[in-house]
Amino acid sequence: MKKQPVIFSSLSQLHRAMGQAAPSHPLVSIMNYGDAEFDPKDFEQGIILDFYKISFKTNFSGKLRYGQGYYDFEAGGMSFIAPGQLLKMQDEEADYSGMTLHIHPDFIRHYPLNTQIKHYGFFGYSAAEALYLSEKEKATILSIYRFIQEELCERIDKFSQDVIISQIELLLNYANRFYDRQFLTRKAVNNDILSKLEELLENYFMDDKLLIKGLPTVNSVAENLNVTPRYLSDLLRNLVGLNTQQYIHEKVIAKAKEYLAKDELTIAEIAYHLGFEHPQSFNKLFKSKTSLSPSDYKKSLLN
Repeated sequence: MKKQPVIFSSLSQLHRAMGQAAPSHPLVSIMNYGDAEFDPKDFEQGIILDFYKISFKTNFSGKLRYGQGYYDFEAGGMSFIAPGQLLKMQDEEADYSGMTLHIHPDFIRHYPLNTQIKHYGFFGYSAAEALYLSEKEKATILSIYRFIQEELCERIDKFSQDVIISQIELLLNYANRFYDRQFLTRKAVNNDILSKLEELLENYFMDDKLLIKGLPTVNSVAENLNVTPRYLSDLLRNLVGLNTQQYIHEKVIAKAKEYLAKDELTIAEIAYHLGFEHPQSFNKLFKSKTSLSPSDYKKSLLN
């Protein structure tokens, strides 16, 4: 019988499986996986955690499967894993030393963070979109991990939850800032993705077979570019100030204006040629973006 992924519903289960002492708090813990003692063969089908896992790997020489991709940290970096995702350790000899913060959803259930954490896009990023840190950034992140660790080890009291959650919020806000920096400092790579996106959309509008399927979607475009939808939207917002849906619509309107200027097709034919099932949907989008109906825009070109 084929082995199934091992599901960990509690932090205590995970600590025990990793050969570590029980966590000081049942709903939040910090572990150094470099100190873990386990046989990778026990988890060859992967593990699924029912809690958040935020890791900073100082010497990650192996690979970790996450969803459909892999984290590959030769120089160290951060990973953000949401509950319910499949994790697979690929290299048995990999060094996983670093600090990992586990947060059970119940720990933040009655705090604003319970809602806010779902808005941090990097929990939806794939392996190839990990966060790489400068030495100064590493020091900042590690100081927060150490503060939480001290709080858990030395002074659990009625204030601990508030203090730890404030530190988790700080950690996530710094991660947000550093991802923003990463978008800027990796402009060459990001501009390459943008160029591929433009080429992809241009080819799409020239291929009648593709247009039969309708307008390109955010998911289909992201899949073609081998990035996650969330990462692509965040990247585009940093590069051009638009999310992916808005960017696609801008390209649709630009192409529509080309057709209208040539005056070779009816408005209904243009709509179908751009992947709209109904001309009314095309008219509505065009007017929302230009404040003119396609027919009024066409007339304006004659004036």
